[in-house]
Amino acid sequence: MPRKFIERFKRIDQIIANKSSGTPSQLAAKLDISESTLFEFIAVMKELGAPIQYDRQHLRYYYEEDGYFNISFVRKKEEIA
Repeated sequence: MPRKFIERFKRIDQIIANKSSGTPSQLAAKLDISESTLFEFIAVMKELGAPIQYDRQHLRYYYEEDGYFNISFVRKKEEIA
């Protein structure tokens, strides 16, 4: 996965968590990507369990629950003998 993908993924997460996305076109512009690429990112995030919704009144994305993405390797604890 290219580094830029991960950076954008984290940035989208941060913006949505801060409720500062604006409309899809505004968010895409903030990220310097197309709206269709933005929709792909959001679809992947939803597939991974993100409770993303769009607020038509406030024109922004938000998470229905508090949370965030953690894109990192998680080590399994060694089994205790």
